[in-house]
Amino acid sequence: MATVSEIAPHVYRICELFPEINLQFNHFLVVDDEPLLYHTGMRRMFPQVLEGVKKVVDPAKLRWIGFSHFEVDECGALNDWLALAPHAQAVSGVVGSMVNLADFAARPPKMLQHDETFSTGRLRFKYRPTPHLPHGWDAGVLFEETQRVLFCSDLFTHNGEVEPLTETDIVGRARASMEGFQAGPLMDYMPYSHKTRPMLEGLAALNPRTLATMHGSSFTGDCARALLDLDGAMKDVLGPKA
Repeated sequence: MATVSEIAPHVYRICELFPEINLQFNHFLVVDDEPLLYHTGMRRMFPQVLEGVKKVVDPAKLRWIGFSHFEVDECGALNDWLALAPHAQAVSGVVGSMVNLADFAARPPKMLQHDETFSTGRLRFKYRPTPHLPHGWDAGVLFEETQRVLFCSDLFTHNGEVEPLTETDIVGRARASMEGFQAGPLMDYMPYSHKTRPMLEGLAALNPRTLATMHGSSFTGDCARALLDLDGAMKDVLGPKA
């Protein structure tokens, strides 16, 4: 059973815990004139996420469906949502649209250029491509400029059944989970390169107020500092070793 929590005005976190891997999967519903769902969830999650959406809005009224990169937890149920919501459209960057969604999606996606914006009514979203951050050539993030919410996908991933929103140290949690992944089969789940720091600096320059994280608690507070500190943790744990 998915749980629903409001992490910012009109932004709802729909969370399902997978106890077998001790990891939460979060999907974000933005309620506006044109509702947006960020992360569709896996196809097998569709019934649970659907029930979560129903607690807030009529799912058939969804207009936009966004995600960072082509991966089952990010967009596996995309076509289920498109079938349910007749006016919905996937929204993605140029690479994701051309390489994946032009063929995978049941309807053509809205293709966004670097820093292109679109409005859902009261709110305005900016698309920022972040190739290979967290992973995938097609990776990118959405930034809601009005309330300054950064939908940051797998960045800051941390394990456990944790609270919907925290003001405490999210970087320490992410570091601990990265160290755990490095000791197991997911050791190469996120790369670190000379391009990582500049991309995180670019996200920090947006000065977000809330970080909407895919796995674990969302964060409110000094998000710019958290993004820069995440670079240090990623470099220490994931970067090249001397």
